[in-house]
Amino acid sequence: MRNLITDVRGVLVGNAEDAAAATGVTVALFERPTIASVAVLGGAPGTRDTALLEPGMTVEHVDGIVLSGGSIWGLSGADGALSWLAREGRGFPIGGYRVPIVPQAILFDLANGGDKPFARGEGEAPYRALAEAASAAAAAEFALGSVGAGLGATTANLKGGLGSASAVAATGQVVGALVAVNAVGSATIGAGPHFWAAPYEQGAEFGGRGWPAAIAPDDLTLRFKGGPGSNTTIALVATDAVLTKAQAKRMALCAHDGLARALRPVHAPLDGDVVFAAATGHSGAPSDAFALTELCATAADVLARAVARAVYSASALPFPDAKPAWRDRFGS
Repeated sequence: MRNLITDVRGVLVGNAEDAAAATGVTVALFERPTIASVAVLGGAPGTRDTALLEPGMTVEHVDGIVLSGGSIWGLSGADGALSWLAREGRGFPIGGYRVPIVPQAILFDLANGGDKPFARGEGEAPYRALAEAASAAAAAEFALGSVGAGLGATTANLKGGLGSASAVAATGQVVGALVAVNAVGSATIGAGPHFWAAPYEQGAEFGGRGWPAAIAPDDLTLRFKGGPGSNTTIALVATDAVLTKAQAKRMALCAHDGLARALRPVHAPLDGDVVFAAATGHSGAPSDAFALTELCATAADVLARAVARAVYSASALPFPDAKPAWRDRFGS
């Protein structure tokens, strides 16, 4: 186990960045068409092709999922993944063509200090090219922290980033999470080093600090970042189980509990929080509703851990007034 979403058989992940713009793209590719759904609980989402993931819609399978910075400009990232997949002969067969299905979610990282002339109407946004590069780089091993869609991400008090985690559920099936953390709130408790997700930590995957000795009233004071549209946490949870589209929808909904365990606040009017769920089907189906519940609970746990790993692994951006990284403030 790598403690990455790629522990789920059939999932590969690639990252690509534009350092000058302080933004990037993360692409999750599936080695074969994969059942997927989505749950959007934030009040200000930015998405592409998420409607087709609802259980009542015709298309059952997807070829990849794109997570991107860039706000609305970032939605061109799916075009890059589509182009790469089309060259690979992937996609939904229709009318003599194959149409790759690649839903996407974006986060707002325009105001992080990077130079983004495309947001002023000057030149082309880099996201299509970045998504092509990320697709070509997709592999079982990938970096965490200030990479891909997490490069430009921040939280209320610390640098955000890209995180991932995995676990074997009680059913014996593997569940993994991939997340770009750009939250309106905080992943840490008060002004200290402890993560809200501490009870779910495995080993010392995000510092091993555990739970604080006490939580003071001030620690529960809500801490907010920025203004309208400057936030959003976007994620993918995946399992090697066989799920229906409706069951994948339930997993996406339950996985949002992981965001609630790891971030305070979450699902706010200024967040665009989105969780995709995918089932590659390489292992058996859950035997009953209780087994499905085990998978859903595991998805929430691994997403909480992935959020903390994103912040723990991040590096500060090299700009004036940039948010500090967790390690800069608290060590390792």
